[in-house]
Amino acid sequence: MLKYLNPKRFYYAVGRGQFLQFVLFVVFLLFFYGPLMHMVVLAFGDQYEVPYALPTKFGFKWWRFVFSQNELMESVATSLVIAVLTTVISLILCIPAAYALSRFQFKGRKMFMFSFLLTNAFPKLGIYTSIGLLFYKFDLMGTMPGVIIIHIINTMIFMVWLPAGAFRTIHTSQEEAARDVGASPFMTFLRVTMPMAMPGIAVACIYTFLGSLEENQGTLLVGMPTIKTMAVEMYGIILDYPVQAGAVFAIFLIVPSIILIYCLRRFISPEAMAGGFNMK
Repeated sequence: MLKYLNPKRFYYAVGRGQFLQFVLFVVFLLFFYGPLMHMVVLAFGDQYEVPYALPTKFGFKWWRFVFSQNELMESVATSLVIAVLTTVISLILCIPAAYALSRFQFKGRKMFMFSFLLTNAFPKLGIYTSIGLLFYKFDLMGTMPGVIIIHIINTMIFMVWLPAGAFRTIHTSQEEAARDVGASPFMTFLRVTMPMAMPGIAVACIYTFLGSLEENQGTLLVGMPTIKTMAVEMYGIILDYPVQAGAVFAIFLIVPSIILIYCLRRFISPEAMAGGFNMK
């Protein structure tokens, strides 16, 4: 087995095609996982000695340092609060719209659904600047409601398109059967339609939550200097804190995404995740 560690022998053993595939695979691993591994090493490396490339002592020194910074911990709490509020408010506002778009055919319906792509089709900084001018008139700059509005605008595509796709998969005959036995339209929607569309709605909620956690430009423009989330604090950490503290804080941002994406793959089918992006 060890003889295959020689690149030349490995090349002749597996052939040119598989050798090139292996090289591309290794390059991909280094490109994708290399920065992540470097970040983990920085976060847990307590002591370095020349000429060693890796730390000579691992521990939680920089984790304790980050936890001792009140501003950083406040930004974590602020990010979670804003992400939860953004998800809940988007759910209340967008689910009725998604249901209407999936059930009713009207002129301009496809154009209306297509309009939700506009916030992601152009450079966001220009859009945020225009919104900021409006926020100045309504005293929303530097406020929590202003930041939440920005986050909702960015995540509306998930909260409209994905639930609309889930509602389209539900046959109207099932809703009509509930109506025939005396259920009101609201109870039919609450007891029949919503549970059947819940996988798609859950996907939309997770995407909205993650999108809110990672939003930085809009929060920086509208929320500063009073509202600082984790994504905004990353700018300051890079400039004002040791690089190891930045690695720890970056893990704070990555871990929720990893957990929620794992839940998506574990409990929700790929069809439910992708079906909402079909504009019919």
